[in-house]
Amino acid sequence: MPTLYVVATPIGNLSDFSPRAIETLNSVSLIAAEDTSHTIKLLNYFNIKTPMISYHKYNEAERSETIISKMLNDNIDAAIVTDAGTPCISDPGYDLISAARQNGINVIGIPGACAAITALSISGFPSDTFAFIGFLNRDKNEQTKQLAKINELDIETFIIYESPFRILNTLKNIQSVIECDVCVCNDITKLHETSISGEISSVTEALSENPNVEKGEYVIILHKHPKENTEEKKDNISVEAMLTDIMIKNQCTLKDAVSILHKSGTLLSKKEIYSASLNLKNMFSAE
Repeated sequence: MPTLYVVATPIGNLSDFSPRAIETLNSVSLIAAEDTSHTIKLLNYFNIKTPMISYHKYNEAERSETIISKMLNDNIDAAIVTDAGTPCISDPGYDLISAARQNGINVIGIPGACAAITALSISGFPSDTFAFIGFLNRDKNEQTKQLAKINELDIETFIIYESPFRILNTLKNIQSVIECDVCVCNDITKLHETSISGEISSVTEALSENPNVEKGEYVIILHKHPKENTEEKKDNISVEAMLTDIMIKNQCTLKDAVSILHKSGTLLSKKEIYSASLNLKNMFSAE
C-alpha cells in the first residue's frame, strides 16, 4: 500500500530541515507542493530531483483526486510540503490527507519547523492547555465577534497568526475585547527574528514605534488574564463604574464601552448595561 508523507519544511533557516526529511523527499516518486517555484529552491539546495505537482488552496479538491489516483494506480509513495512549516497548520493539506485516509493509504508525518509551537515554547505562558486559532477573520466586526468567543472559552493561552500589514490593527482589536498579555514573535528562525512580551497595550505601543513593523510574518501568543467572578463583581460594583473603568482604560467613548462590556462575557443583560449607560449620560449632562 502506498504511503503519503506529510513533510515539514523550514520556516526560514534551512538548517532546520532534517536529514530524515531530505531522505524522504528523495525517496518518494512525487512531491505535492504549495508553490512549485518556491519549493524548487529548497529541492535544488539539497540536490533533490523528485518531480513535483502543484497543490494549493485553489486546486486542492481536483489535485487531491489526481494524486490519490496516481498513488493507487502506480503504487507509488508521495509527499506533501507547503512553502514553510507543517502542512495543514494554516496551510493546504487537509483534503489530500483526508482523501489518503479514506482510501486506505498510509499517512506518516515527518516533523520539523512549526511557527506556532516554536512561538509558544518561548512565550513564557502556560502551555499545558492551549488553542490554535490561526488567522483571525479580516473583517473587523467578524474579528471582534471571534475574539468575544475566545474570551468566553475556558482556555488561557491562544496561538494566532497575523500578517505584518494587519498586526497593529489586530492587536488593538484584541485589546478592546480581551484583557491579556501577549508574546508577539516575528521572523522566527530568520536573521532578524524578534519577540516582545508583556501587557498587550505596551507591546502594541512598542510595535507601533518600530519602523519595520510591516516586515515578516507574526505569531501572537495570547494569555488571558484570570477572569474576575462576574457575579461578585455585579454585586459589589455598579455597572456605571464598570463602564467608566472601561472608558478610562481603553480611552474610548461610552458607546464603545457598552459594546466592550457586552462582549466581555459578562452575565449582565443588555437592558442592565443600556440602563447604566443612560444614567452615565444623565450624570455627564448634569455636570
